[in-house]
This record gives sequence, structure tokens and C-alpha cells, in this order.
Amino acid sequence: MMPPFVEALRPHQWVKNLLVLAPLLFTKRAMEAAAWGTALLAFASFCGAASSIYLLNDIRDREEDARHPKKRLRPIASGRLPVPAAWTLFVTMLALTGTLAALVPDNAGRAFLLWPLAYLVLNVAYSFGLKRLVIIDCMCIALGFQLRVHAGAAAIAVEASHWLLLCTFFFALFLAFCKRYEELGRQIEASGQTRATMSEYSVAFLNMMIGPLAALSILSYSLYTVSPETVARHGTDRLMYTVPIVTYGVFRYLFLVYRRSEGGDPARLLFRDLPMILSGLVYAIAVVALLRGSTAG
Repeated sequence: MMPPFVEALRPHQWVKNLLVLAPLLFTKRAMEAAAWGTALLAFASFCGAASSIYLLNDIRDREEDARHPKKRLRPIASGRLPVPAAWTLFVTMLALTGTLAALVPDNAGRAFLLWPLAYLVLNVAYSFGLKRLVIIDCMCIALGFQLRVHAGAAAIAVEASHWLLLCTFFFALFLAFCKRYEELGRQIEASGQTRATMSEYSVAFLNMMIGPLAALSILSYSLYTVSPETVARHGTDRLMYTVPIVTYGVFRYLFLVYRRSEGGDPARLLFRDLPMILSGLVYAIAVVALLRGSTAG
């Protein structure tokens, strides 16, 4: 069991911020220690920003969460973390976010600072209104993932690939609608007691969203691997050999959503499902090996 103040930060959700490292992974700077140091600072600042938002949401929604079968166990909703202490932790995490962002080297720091700020503004707007708008609620989640990619590119002073940004958007939107599908299966949320938009969604509608978004995620990634921009940047089209791994990952996730009803928390699922863990490791190793091989060649 984690201490309540650590649990309230939701450290398992920090896996989403690995997208900040994606621009570095797909550049020739992937072997530079200095670039990794900068990217990890950017990653850490987004972890602080994300935890700040989780704290704000949990403080604001603590009474509603207390009526939810799972969320009532959260530290703030259960009373294990008092509200004054939660506010103190929130301010601390905001300060930590700003400090870490300021530590990003000067040549990228000012450009980078805009992205955690934009992330915080987007999520505050989501928490205080946009999450009550059907479809917009899911699009906000997807935009948050895009901001992470932009931030990672700004931190190391490179331009993010347009195809990579599109792939990120479609895949994040796919995950968001899968989450709504799983939530709809729980009557307490389907009745609108804990999420305002759930009464607007239906299984048929979500099915129409999930299928095409899964296809768009795979297609946009596939086009990214063979685009002239990517081939010119890496000097190879070998990334196309990672498409089967990505395809398997998407299909495995669909299997877990539809056959095991496990799409409610993608971050936990990535740590819990062994095939997903292995496919992620194989993918990362394959990308590094293929790009390093092209550089050596």
C-alpha cells in the first residue's frame, strides 16, 4: 500500500507521459546522453502537471467520488488524505512542475514552457466544464496526448512529425472512447451519477467510433513509417517493420475491451497484461535497433 499522498498523485498514470520521449526516440539524437537528460526533465515536468490535475479533480469531485464503487477508495474521497493537505500537495506539485520546466536548457526552455502550461489550461477547462460535453470530453483527452508530443519535440528543439501527431491523436481518441465503452457497462455511471456525459453515449455509438479510430491509428502510424519525411530524417524505411507490432497492440487492446471489459484504465492495463507489456518492450527494442542499424549503415 502506498502512502495516501503518493497514491493521490496517481504515479501509475505517469506512463502516459512517456509520449514526451517519443520525438527523441524517433530522431537521430536518440543516442545522445544530453538529449535524454533534457527529455527526461520534460517528462518529469509533465508528471508533475498531470498529478496536479489529478489532485484538483479529486478535491473538486470528492463528494461524487464517494458514491462511486471504485473511486470512493481514492485517498481524498475516502478521507485518508484531508482536503487541506491535498491543497498543499496540489500547490507543491504545481511549483515542482514549473521548476522542472525551467530547468530545461535555455535553447529550448522558453519554447518548452508553453506546453505544460497549455496542458494545465486544457485540463482545468476540461475539469470545470468541457468534460460535460459529449465527444468534446474525449477530444480533450486526445489533445492532451498531442500536447505531450509537442512538448517532447520542443524540449530537444526538433520538429514533431505531422504523421506522428496524427497517429497520437487518433490513438488517444481510440483509448478515450474505449474507456467510455467500459464505463457504460457500469450502471452507476451509465445513469450519469459520476460522469455527466455517460447518459449521452450508447454502445452502438461507441462501437461506431472505436472501430474506425483503431483503423485510423494503425493507418496513420503505417503512413508515418514510410512517409518521405520519415525516410529522409532516418535514412531508411525500416520502421515499416514495426507496423505488425503496433497492429498487434491495437488488436490486443480491442480484445481486452470487448472480451474482458478491461478498457477502463489504460495505464494500469499496460502494467497488468503480459502480452501488452511484451509487445511494448519488443516495439521499443525494434525501433532503437532499426534506427541504430540505419545510422551504422
